Amino acid sequence: MNYHYYLVINSNSGSGRGTQIGKELTALMDEKGLNYSASFTQYAGQEIEIVKELAANTLVAWEEDKEYETFPLLLVVGGDGTLNQVMNALHDFSKDIPLAFIPGGSGNDFARAVGITRGNTKEALEQILKADQPQKINVLKYYESNKQIEGTFVNNFGIGIDASVVHATNDSATKATLNKYHLGSLAYVLSVLKVLFTQKTFTVTVTLKNGETKTFDKAFLATTTNHAYFGGGVAIAPSADPRKEDMYFVLAEKTSWPRLFSLIFALSKGKHFEKEDFHHFVSDEIILVTTTEQYGQVDGETIDKQEFNLKFQAGTRYIWF
Repeated sequence: MNYHYYLVINSNSGSGRGTQIGKELTALMDEKGLNYSASFTQYAGQEIEIVKELAANTLVAWEEDKEYETFPLLLVVGGDGTLNQVMNALHDFSKDIPLAFIPGGSGNDFARAVGITRGNTKEALEQILKADQPQKINVLKYYESNKQIEGTFVNNFGIGIDASVVHATNDSATKATLNKYHLGSLAYVLSVLKVLFTQKTFTVTVTLKNGETKTFDKAFLATTTNHAYFGGGVAIAPSADPRKEDMYFVLAEKTSWPRLFSLIFALSKGKHFEKEDFHHFVSDEIILVTTTEQYGQVDGETIDKQEFNLKFQAGTRYIWF
């Protein structure tokens, strides 16, 4: 089967690494004589416009038993935030439109979780070229009933300290300065140090599909995750598998500072499941309610402070690798 690759490259991903990866990729594709069209984004959010236009006029759903003379394959270069934007841009079109992904962000947790090559453009392209069909990978869907908003995410939806860190980082002038020197990840470290001592506990009620309900009054972090990782490689839910429909909900309480620091240390060693201040639940449907306004984050993008009434469900998307 022949392919025409439609490249959508987020030029600003990974503190500007997206442009470099895009240039490496197009040079490799020229060398191999591959048919492609490349779009480098010129401003934030342009990838959404490009993908919607492609989905409306060019891309097609994958049908396993169908023979294609030339298959139009979307190939996205960017970070997890870019992938999130693309997934949501495809929301109003067929869920069976596949996409290939070359990670170019700073965290790249989705690629780490599913086994997509990171850090080597040539090997990442070879992985895509060797595939003759896409893989069905789990993604999560959310509906927030207070604001009546919905969307899809590939990594995690967090409320509490991780969301406050994302907000503090994205809202910081320091990030822009550090990005110029390709030190964007340092901005997150500075934000963690700032937010750790200012984030207050809050109340969370979680309800699973089987009817089990629990309320936590001293929540510090509440994250629904599609796979093991968050924060650029931290294994928050080591058993979570993006090839299964179940999702993990993880919650950390702050009952005292010594116990919180003990929990953070255990998390760095992968032993946080042993701590009584850490809780996790597994289900294919989760309802999450907060009673105070908190920041949220979905795949690294900030959601303004609000009370949340969220319903999470599992879905699937074809990923080509």
